Amino acid sequence: MWVSIVAIVFGVGAMVLVFSSRFGVDPRLVDSPLIGEPVPDIELEQLNGQGPLALTDLQGDVLVINFWASWCFPCRGEHPALTAAARDYRDQGVTIVGMIYQDQPGPVNAFLDELGRGGDNYRYLLDPNSRCAVEFGVFGVRETYFVNAEGIIVGKIQGGVTAGALRSTLDQILAGELPTL
Repeated sequence: MWVSIVAIVFGVGAMVLVFSSRFGVDPRLVDSPLIGEPVPDIELEQLNGQGPLALTDLQGDVLVINFWASWCFPCRGEHPALTAAARDYRDQGVTIVGMIYQDQPGPVNAFLDELGRGGDNYRYLLDPNSRCAVEFGVFGVRETYFVNAEGIIVGKIQGGVTAGALRSTLDQILAGELPTL
């Protein structure tokens, strides 16, 4: 009888340990070896034809770098949250970078014509050879990185971003805090 009681207590304790270790943590939020590192110094062509732009040229702004594609159906769902964040944080030094992943300008422009474009603080960069995606270690679309004004990567979300997650993370970064992703 005592063996059964000990086994049950041990089993319950193990379950509590396993389940409590991840409760309250969004499973899409993942560690990245890039957290705490400078944003890669990569220069890419802008979708709008205004020439090349390096991510390091945007230092001084808080960046939200979102890897997406027109062929990615779930990207349609997060697009309104990203354009709203660009609008809401325009005057606070936030720039959204739509990193176009394995896609072509024609379908990308059709996507943006249908769903809307961000304002002047929303940059769309072409990554035709996935050079930037490789530098960031992207597994596939929908991945979003957050970069502070000093050019240091401070957070990553794998999967879709929500308006709430964007607001919370940007508010923390703008307050000089590390985001609690």
